Amino acid sequence: MPLTFYWYPKCGTCRNAKKWLDAHDIPYKEIHIADNPPSREELEKFYHTSGLELKKFFNTSGLKYRELGMKDKLKTASDEELLDLLASEGMLIKRPIVTDGEHVTVGFKEEEFEKMWLGNR
Repeated sequence: MPLTFYWYPKCGTCRNAKKWLDAHDIPYKEIHIADNPPSREELEKFYHTSGLELKKFFNTSGLKYRELGMKDKLKTASDEELLDLLASEGMLIKRPIVTDGEHVTVGFKEEEFEKMWLGNR
């Protein structure tokens, strides 16, 4: 199954991840994360599948994160509230998110991609 690659084309990290996938001939379907963000259900599945803390799904360096005062909200909000917030605004989501349905990576670290997307092929 090809990967699903949620990205934002103006994001340098996303462009680096895309170059890495292309260089390793890994097929993927790209989805613009701001125009077509993952649904709440998809985000919840990514969260549970990834094993990461939910706060790792937030784009903490983004303008939207600061505008909405997310730093304080992350401390007190429930997982349900955080998932609702992520689903409400694609620019709050850390990117890229890459998934094959069974595995998920959030952000781009070459070592992680090698382990996950070369090791699980």
